[in-house]
Amino acid sequence: MRAIAARVFRADGDLRPRLATLGDIVDETGAPIDRGLAIFFPAPHSYTGEDVLELHVHGSPVVARETLTTVLACGARLAGAGEFTRRAFLRGKIDLSAAEAVADLIDAETRSAARAARAQLAGGLQSEIASLRAHVGTVLEELAAALDFPDEVVEPPRGRLRGEIEGICGCLCALSRSWEIGRLVREGPSVAIVGPPNAGKSSLLNALLGDERALVSDRAGTTRDTIEESFGVGGIRVRLIDTAGIREHADRLEAAGIARTERALEHARLALVVIDASRPLEDAARALLARTRARRRLVVFNKRDAGTAGYDARESEEHDAMLASVLDAADVGRIRDAIRLAFDLDGAVDLERPHLATARQADCAHRAQQALGSAIRTLESGDPVDLITPDLVEAYAALGELTGDAVTEAILDGIFARFCIGK
Repeated sequence: MRAIAARVFRADGDLRPRLATLGDIVDETGAPIDRGLAIFFPAPHSYTGEDVLELHVHGSPVVARETLTTVLACGARLAGAGEFTRRAFLRGKIDLSAAEAVADLIDAETRSAARAARAQLAGGLQSEIASLRAHVGTVLEELAAALDFPDEVVEPPRGRLRGEIEGICGCLCALSRSWEIGRLVREGPSVAIVGPPNAGKSSLLNALLGDERALVSDRAGTTRDTIEESFGVGGIRVRLIDTAGIREHADRLEAAGIARTERALEHARLALVVIDASRPLEDAARALLARTRARRRLVVFNKRDAGTAGYDARESEEHDAMLASVLDAADVGRIRDAIRLAFDLDGAVDLERPHLATARQADCAHRAQQALGSAIRTLESGDPVDLITPDLVEAYAALGELTGDAVTEAILDGIFARFCIGK
């Protein structure tokens, strides 16, 4: 790295560690490319723990391209996806959960997602899991000593072993619960906008987004397919899914759209049921209201500016339904607030505390829980205490995989494949 720096950067003095130096960036023949800055990070005081050179050039695509071409010609190569962070992990600069948090921070689209990623970068999860893994290791050491030296080491009491393992299991259970909330913060909960045709679903989507995203018409059945968009509310990214109106006697094409509506409704975290308030409640509207009562939903009787016949005829189960008009900005604001309250994720989990952030981490924790659960059942059955050793070894390995203390190249390849090139 020092040799490359000497060939591509010219300055009055030597590069000083971690200080920006103004100078000329030149090509391999010595011809100037740009006037810019160079910052040299000598090992081990760099992101990767190796010598790192940063070149800061002007934003011209030509300048950037010529600088990159020159660096490659002088012996460098293009980094692979996530290679800098992978090198940082392999050199012990960061743990594996922090490495995964780098990708989460880059991909974050809301304040909550960015805050959760920053908390992971601080290493809280690593510390928590390392403590649990050390506890499992201590129990294994006790069992090994009692097995190898039965005349000198007393076998650990069954009751104490069970209590310690149950305590570790309890901590893992709490972390596992945090995974679902953390996933929703990062990916965004889905909201399916459903209702009979011409109730104003697409108009509501456009109003919430503040953009004419969906085609709107007075003709029923205009929406034939699902449209998915996202917007931020209360620091949370929410995925809105506009769907085809649900009704009987639809033509073949419309029926296909309704089938997709059914699937979207089934998988959505929240059903945003839109009913035409200005018309008497029809059978299709009553049926939809009835079938969504057992799930999380928000009912909006739209078109209050045109009448309230449908709203007035609602059943007692819809007593908390909103009467609104998507043409009224204040009403749209109330609907946004209701969606935010339905997903009060910030109140459900403290994202500053250690929590599981990826499916890989959740799987490792789940496997550790299963192994510890098996050990507890063995102790409860009255079988010899030493029979729990294989289960504890399995839990120890799963926790090591979570932190990166025991991880394969294949797992690392999968983790860093989701990174952007370089970082």
